[in-house]
Amino acid sequence: MFEWTMKNPLGVSLAAGLAGLALWSGTATAQSEEFRWSGAMQPGTTLEIKGVNGEVSAEGISGGQAEVVAVKKGKDDDPSEVRIEVVEHAGGVTICAVHPRKPGKEPYECTPGKSGKIGAEDNDVSVKFTVRVPRGVNLSAQTVNGGIEARSIDGDVRAHTVNGGIKVSATGTAEGRTVNGSVSVSMGRAEGPLSFQTVNGSITVELPGDAAADVEAQTVHGSINTDFPITVQGRFGMRTAKGTIGGGGPDLSLQTVNGSINLKKASG
Repeated sequence: MFEWTMKNPLGVSLAAGLAGLALWSGTATAQSEEFRWSGAMQPGTTLEIKGVNGEVSAEGISGGQAEVVAVKKGKDDDPSEVRIEVVEHAGGVTICAVHPRKPGKEPYECTPGKSGKIGAEDNDVSVKFTVRVPRGVNLSAQTVNGGIEARSIDGDVRAHTVNGGIKVSATGTAEGRTVNGSVSVSMGRAEGPLSFQTVNGSITVELPGDAAADVEAQTVHGSINTDFPITVQGRFGMRTAKGTIGGGGPDLSLQTVNGSINLKKASG
């Protein structure tokens, strides 16, 4: 289960073992470069991706071998200036796109979870991550300018971006936050607290039919639609809802400004 706050959305606490084997290969042209990594990961560990410019595309796979391909492209800047760093640790593996900093400034640092800092200063290199996540391994994906898609992940998923949509399907819990883009999530467990947020976009969350949660949903320009009967606490309207489903449980927060909120019940 993931824990996080709006002040620092990178918190993650997972105890697990890791048996890793890193493999690197690269091919380059003047404006493009590719990086590859693969390693054995144990169920319960986390594969964490941290980028700045570029999308993250992930899918769940059988077996225990994780794979990450990072394609770097630059228009005016040299892709080789952006390093792909791999940090193996007790909780899993963290892989970052580390851009250069201006002289005299503290360099960016690739570290797991809340620690460390990455960014991009006057550098147009984008990095697209394609990720294959083994069964039972959790995924944490972060970028700034790019969408995040995670398909059929057999574990928990955290997805945070700023400019881009989020689309997730997972057997475990999931959470998603963006500013400019829609959030669409299907998850197998409603364990929280969980939060789904955007400013410009809709939010669609699909939960198991037997889910139990304390729900708070709010939109400014949009409507709220739910497949679940909600026991109302306080006011329930077209744009604000607070209540419980399934007798109540962990907090489930859904917030947008320009878009609708849809709470769906999984079929079957």
